[in-house]
This record gives sequence, C-alpha cells and structure tokens, in this order.
Amino acid sequence: MLSQLYIKNIAVISEATIDFGPRFNVFTGETGAGKTILVSAINGVLGARLSKEIIRSGEESAYLSALFTGLSPQICKQVQELGFEMDDDTLLISRELGVRNICKINGRPATVQLLREIASLLIDVHGQKDNHKLLLPENHISYIDQFGDLQPLLQHYRELYEKILEVKHRLEQVNRKDREKEHLVDLLSYQINEIETAQLTVGEEEQLCLKRDQIANSERIIRLLSSSKQLLEGEEETAGILQLMEELTGNLSQLAHFLPQLEPLALRMEEMGYELSDCSGDVGSYLDKVDYQPQELEQIEDRLDQIYHLKRKYGNSIAEILEYLQSSRQQLQEITFSEEKAAQLQEEYLRLKPQVQAAADLLTSQRHKTAKEFLSRVKKELEFLNMPSVRLSVSAGRSGWKPDGQDELEFLLSSNVGEEPKPLAKIASGGELSRVMLSIKNVLAQKDSIPTAIFDEIDTGVSGKAAQKIGMKLREVGQLRQVLCVTHLSQIAVMADQHLMIEKQTEGTRTETHVMVLEPEGRVHEIARIMGGENPSVLLLETAREELKRWQKDLLAEGEDGQET
Repeated sequence: MLSQLYIKNIAVISEATIDFGPRFNVFTGETGAGKTILVSAINGVLGARLSKEIIRSGEESAYLSALFTGLSPQICKQVQELGFEMDDDTLLISRELGVRNICKINGRPATVQLLREIASLLIDVHGQKDNHKLLLPENHISYIDQFGDLQPLLQHYRELYEKILEVKHRLEQVNRKDREKEHLVDLLSYQINEIETAQLTVGEEEQLCLKRDQIANSERIIRLLSSSKQLLEGEEETAGILQLMEELTGNLSQLAHFLPQLEPLALRMEEMGYELSDCSGDVGSYLDKVDYQPQELEQIEDRLDQIYHLKRKYGNSIAEILEYLQSSRQQLQEITFSEEKAAQLQEEYLRLKPQVQAAADLLTSQRHKTAKEFLSRVKKELEFLNMPSVRLSVSAGRSGWKPDGQDELEFLLSSNVGEEPKPLAKIASGGELSRVMLSIKNVLAQKDSIPTAIFDEIDTGVSGKAAQKIGMKLREVGQLRQVLCVTHLSQIAVMADQHLMIEKQTEGTRTETHVMVLEPEGRVHEIARIMGGENPSVLLLETAREELKRWQKDLLAEGEDGQET
C-alpha cells in the first residue's frame, strides 16, 4: 500500500508529509484547496507527465516521493525483474523536477517509463476523465478482456494478425501492374548499372582527396623535402646535421678515454647519428618518388565528380551507395521472380488465413461468454448502488480483422423500468456514469492484485441514498485493499477509516496548502462544514457527530445485504 507521500514545492504546497491508513482514506476540503493537486502529485511520482509550471512560484525545483510498504511477493518479483533490488517488501519512488529531472526507485536512477510500468503494479487511479472513457465503445472490449483474463488469446491472435498483414503487404508489392513492374525494372536496372560501372570501393574518396591535396601542393612538398635533405646532409660550404653529429660523436668518444662516465653518452650519440642517417635516406627516397603529372589531377577531379554525382542520388557516402546497390539488386530479383514469389506468398496467405480466423473466432466466443458473467456482476454492484431497476446488455457485432480482433462490442444500459437498454452515451447521467464506472472497477479489482485504488471525485452527480451506497461500497473495497478517495459528500466522508483535510491558508504574501489527519472532533467539524458550509450550527455539529457514530460501527456487516440502515 501507499504508506507515505512527501511533497515539496508543488503548486501551493510548500512542504507536506502525508501518512495514509491501510484501508479507506478520504480527502476533503473546500473547492480550490488543493485536492486535485494532491492526486496530481501521486500521479506525478508514478510517472505521469508534469509541466514545470506545477513547480511552486519562486522555486527552481520540486520534489516528490512515495513510500510503499507491505507489497506482495508477486509485486516484489516483478519490480526485481525490471532491474531494481528489493531488500524487503518496501519500495521508495522519488522524482525531482526543475533544474534537474531525476527519477529514482529504491535509490537507483530510473526512467519515467519505468516509473509508469511499476505504477501499473501499485496503484489504479480512477479520475473524472475515466467516466468519459466509458462512453467510448472501443474501451468496452478491454474491460471484458481484463475480466476474463483473455490477454493470452488476444496476444496469440495479434501475432497471427501481424504475420498475415506482412504477407498481404508483400503480396501486393509483388502483384503490381505490369506497366508499373516494367517501369520499376527499367529504373532499377539503370541504377544498378550506373553504380556497378563506377566500381566504387569504400575509402576511395578519402584517398582521392588526399592525393588531390598532394598534387595541388606538389611544389611546396618538393621544396620542403629538399630543404630537409640539405639540413641533414649539408652543402659544399655548409656542414649538415649528419656531419656535425659525426664530429660530436668523435669528441665524446675521445673524452670517454679520460672520463669513462661519458662512454654511455657517446654510444647514445652514435646511435642517434645512425638514426639520423636512416632518416636522411628516407627523405631522399620520398624526394625521388615525388613525380606528379598535371593530367593526374584532372583525372582525380573527374573521379571525385563522379562520386559526388552518385552520392547526390544514392547516399551520403560510398558505403551507403553500395548498400543501395545491394537493396536494388534484391528488389530487382524479387520482381524478376515475382510470379514464383507471388505463388509462395499466396500459399503462405492461404495457410495463415484459417489460423487467423480461428484465433479471432475463439476470442469472439470467449468474449461473449465473459461478457455475460461480467455484466451480471456489474449489475449486482449497481443494484447495491441504488440502481435497483438497472438492466445491462451488450451489443455484439463483427467487423473485419483489426488489431483487437473482429468484434464490435458496446455496453447497453437501462436504468428505468419499461425502457430498452441503450448506449451509455445516449442515456446515462453523470451520476449513473460514476456508479457504472465504480461498479466496473470493483468487479475488475477482483481479478488483479493492485494494492491501492484512488478515486478522484467518484461521487460526481450523485447525492442522497446513492452517495451513501457509494460510501458503503468504497469502505467494503477498503477491507481488501487500500482506498484513497477525494470527495465533496459527507455521506462518503463519514465512512472513512482515516479522514484527511486539505486546507488552504494565506501566510503573509503567500498561499499555503496544508494536509492534516483529522482527529475525532476535527472530523465532526469538517463533516458539519461539508453539510452546511462555514461556521456550522450546534445542530449541524450534533448531526455530524451522530452520523460518524452511526457509520463507524461495523458498517460492512450492516451493508452487505444492500439494505438501508
């Protein structure tokens, strides 16, 4: 579960440490106090996209961390498979925004994508936008697949579907019109011939450029080589380095007779003289080889122009041109043998077609079976949530093969006696959508092991008995997993195991938001405020106190039969 959330410099929150209970937690507060910011912070530390504008005004950076404890062995194993150590059942996730953007999991650097992957194991967030997702029929299939554990069947179908799409695409390429084939063959043949005629080799361009520079600077090269040889060997009237070295070596050799310690130096100088003599020979060899012809430069320029022309058409380098040549040869071969290739691909397509259809049909069959049980369970949830006359069905149709199968499924709802079920988008009110979504979430929750569920204003559009039933259902879910809920309704707030109040205050010239866990008397005042506004009367305070006493008993047992209490 999410044990602790730490926030620093997020919007109007300067700093806050929030401890959560293991069961049903509610957040209340006036509109604009920061409840949405709190949910955004939880989403942010788990990898949701956050704008730098969320950083508190005047600050350069913000920091978020979430501490999860009591994680199951299965979740710990999955975290380890993602590359992070788990010493126990505790996980610390942190994220810094601003000057540096750093994500860490148990102290080790991580990417935002990894945060999202781990988040899917830890928390299921239901926001107000999820109700709108319910209006889109394409999302209904995913609920059924999740409930029925149909992902393996869907994955098998997708693998076959992708294979047959690839075969179909290649077959369409091969079966182009004859005129298109002829044009393409002519084009490919010309391109292949043009590149092959050039007889390019990798590294050739670099060598030609070097040779061109040598020819262009031939006079300077000859002059520098000649000068170097003269310095080494000297001229008629001037001693060169070699002669001077010889004299120096002779002097040191004579001195070594009198100063034996100079003998190693004399030997070193003698070796250096031999090395300089070899260098002089090499310089002479280079000088003898320098023989550049003016027409050679012209030939090099012509070759470089040819390479440049080919680079403009086929690639940025000779290596890329040769890769293009290989690809063109292969493409031409495929076209040349297109009839044979087409027959092979057609055979492969006919082989795959019944496999794809069988996989699609199996998926369809399992979805229809699953949909009945799924809607039956959702209906029971809705009946408990004060929709006793609700009817649910599914409109099932078929289309061609698509990535998710061949099915077109849509949930139909009737909330009133005598009315036929219709698409949710046409008849469902905001309050009905909230309850339908809560029911779906509760049914799906029985199929997963996610330890924490967050409901952001699940009470939108509901009041009275319906709100009370939603509170009872959330508390029931809280017996199995941790629940965090943002609410504006006292009927829900009184049922929480832990009540957190978000309060905005003006301190000097700054606005601060504080989060505090309410003690019993504080809960009384907050419940009364929700009921009747600021400065509640004695009567409202007493009513709030009685409601808390009433629902803080063994509420789950009282509400299991769905009867009012």
